[in-house]
Amino acid sequence: MKNKPEISLIITAAGASSRFSSDMPPHRRIKKQWLRLGAMPLWQKVADDFKKLTDFKQIILAVSKQDFTYMQNSYDYTFVCGGQSRQESVQNALEYIQTPLVLISDVARWNLDKNVLENLLLAWNEEIDCVAPYLEVPDTAVYEGQTIKRDALKRIQTPQLCNTQTLKNALSIGEFTDESSAIAANGGKVAYIKGSHKLAKLTNENDLFSAKDLPAPSEEIFVGSGFDVHSFEMGKKMVLGGVPIASDFGFKAHSDGDVLLHALSDAILGAIGGGDIGEWFPDTEEAHKNADSRLLLKQIYDFAISVGFELINADITIFAQTPKIAPYKQAIRQSVAELLYTDKSRVNIKATTTEHLGFIGRKEGLGVSANVHMKFINWKENIWIS
Repeated sequence: MKNKPEISLIITAAGASSRFSSDMPPHRRIKKQWLRLGAMPLWQKVADDFKKLTDFKQIILAVSKQDFTYMQNSYDYTFVCGGQSRQESVQNALEYIQTPLVLISDVARWNLDKNVLENLLLAWNEEIDCVAPYLEVPDTAVYEGQTIKRDALKRIQTPQLCNTQTLKNALSIGEFTDESSAIAANGGKVAYIKGSHKLAKLTNENDLFSAKDLPAPSEEIFVGSGFDVHSFEMGKKMVLGGVPIASDFGFKAHSDGDVLLHALSDAILGAIGGGDIGEWFPDTEEAHKNADSRLLLKQIYDFAISVGFELINADITIFAQTPKIAPYKQAIRQSVAELLYTDKSRVNIKATTTEHLGFIGRKEGLGVSANVHMKFINWKENIWIS
């Protein structure tokens, strides 16, 4: 690093991990960047490891819009919203880079190689616009029926060290799969250094075998609680826990008013540190008018799974003077279990009155209290890996 310009780091971590998680069961469809090592997510391990290797002026992670607020509120790194493609994510992050050089890497290349980083820095000089690591192609290569000289082929890896302004200009002229190809297409000079098999990408679920020596997730238990009330409104349909309830009135609410699913959603958000349902679905937004609360809960729970959590159990209490809940308890239990991708033995539904006290006792509305226990998904015992 001596006598070198200041360098910043961009880590792309905005992918949906669709190839990685597509064959996983719904209750374990975690994104690879959120695999837990102890309590630490994989993306944080990658960022921390880079931080230990050299003195970066800035470290910026390009993350999905869905993850952005959650990460910004919970972790001490700089985050920007990524785009629809890796290139868009890099471009978004580049807008915040203030150094003449930038190192670009992918969270999927979780196993850093110090020698590669050192060689990238050693290979750079002012006449070079990009330095990229590569691996040779060991197998016979055929293109459109013709065998081609494999000595001329390179498997390009990241991280790649680039001139910041040159990279910005290059990415603006077209679509590319990496930085070196963009800079080369724009007439820039690219130098190549030997890469490392340690930099192999975590792309598909079977690639987890290469990470078998990483720490297992911690066995911590996370508790969340939620409480919600709604007043009654004549002429509306009543839905509780996703189950229609025979009644002359429903709930006064911006959405469908399913007070049970709202309380349950808040409990899940509480367990993962994800805010509250009002932040996720403001009642000032027309898009949520008469929204099906089952879809709202699904969005929240799917997010919780994607960042590494799964349900242990849910315990729900309904406070109602009217209507009678007992005839619907098992149907609600089954409905909630299905929404949470779990067995109904892990969902408990209780109902009680307030002995005619308060607004509930006056039959003006009802309330629901929900408590959940959650844990990290243990990817080391992934039963979906064959």
